[in-house]
Amino acid sequence: MTSGTNKLRVAILGASGYTGAELVRLLAHHEHVELTLLTADRHAGKQLGDVFPHLGGLGLPDFLHIDEVEWAGIDIDLVFCALPHGTTQEVIAGLLHATGHDIVDELVAERREDVIAGLSKDVKVIDLSADFRLSDFETYAEWYGHEHLAPVLQPEAVYGLTEFARPALGETRLIACPGCYPTSSLLPLLPLIDAKAIESDGIIIDAKSGVSGAGRSLKEATLFSEVAEGVHPYGIGNHRHAPEIEQEVSRAAGTAVTLNFTPHLVPMNRGILATIYVQLSGSSSADDLREVLKKRYDNEPFVRVVEQGAVPATRHVRGSNHCLIGVFPDRVPGRAILISAIDNLVKGGSGQAVQNMNVAYGFEETAGLAQEPMFP
Repeated sequence: MTSGTNKLRVAILGASGYTGAELVRLLAHHEHVELTLLTADRHAGKQLGDVFPHLGGLGLPDFLHIDEVEWAGIDIDLVFCALPHGTTQEVIAGLLHATGHDIVDELVAERREDVIAGLSKDVKVIDLSADFRLSDFETYAEWYGHEHLAPVLQPEAVYGLTEFARPALGETRLIACPGCYPTSSLLPLLPLIDAKAIESDGIIIDAKSGVSGAGRSLKEATLFSEVAEGVHPYGIGNHRHAPEIEQEVSRAAGTAVTLNFTPHLVPMNRGILATIYVQLSGSSSADDLREVLKKRYDNEPFVRVVEQGAVPATRHVRGSNHCLIGVFPDRVPGRAILISAIDNLVKGGSGQAVQNMNVAYGFEETAGLAQEPMFP
């Protein structure tokens, strides 16, 4: 921390999107953070309150276009990157190049070198896009339609599912925050795979998301009349979060895992509800699964296994960094059903990013995140 107030000086790139705004909301009163820089594209030059009236009056800097930032004159410790998928690899390569990573010289165009010259050598990056989540370059190219633009940086990236990444978060300068669907799926699945309480084959994930998960840019599919009064699946059999979930489940299982994942869009602003169907292992029962999960998350501040018969719902986590997990026996012998609920913008996005920051810098893990869910 380099500011005179002894606070972490933070930049948010892409602060005019939903996850960027949520980062501002969570960090504006964080006791260890000073928001120094907010960038935007089409809203460059505007005040925060003009774009997000609910965040007006905070006295924060106006939005700047990233190409207009005079990096040499800004003292920054941490950069949150909330830019769209596919646009952040070169930006982050540029950031880390300017801060001592000579190995990425060949990745950085001259215009980017000029933009980011002069940053502190100790800067960290927490990326909320998918650009550094997949460790296999061929898998990334297959699912995102282009070659990885910063392959020498990918091995440095830590997959930031906080509850499973703590030891590594303070040792890296690049944290890749998980997607919202993977967060809701992996939190119930990983402890059960690790305990061999369920089979790694035959996993089916049926997940529903609020419309904010599609981002803030104008798209026909997310217009009110297209979304309201209906539920529809999308990305059937080819959603980009499937290989991300498979990557982490495979690591836990110690073998390659292929699973079924189908997302659905529902007419609500926030929330993800994942219904996960699993095959029990050996003589395991649904009660055994619940006990494994309760033991794993007993001391976690944000993950809670609900009591038998209780049903997690998105309204129980709205606006919070909480994840609720329920376990139910299936009527099909030898199978069980897991229910997971999170807020896609908080635990599924910006909240988890802040949680990763807290762990990486040794702050209280709940700092900036202690608020309870909003209801109704």
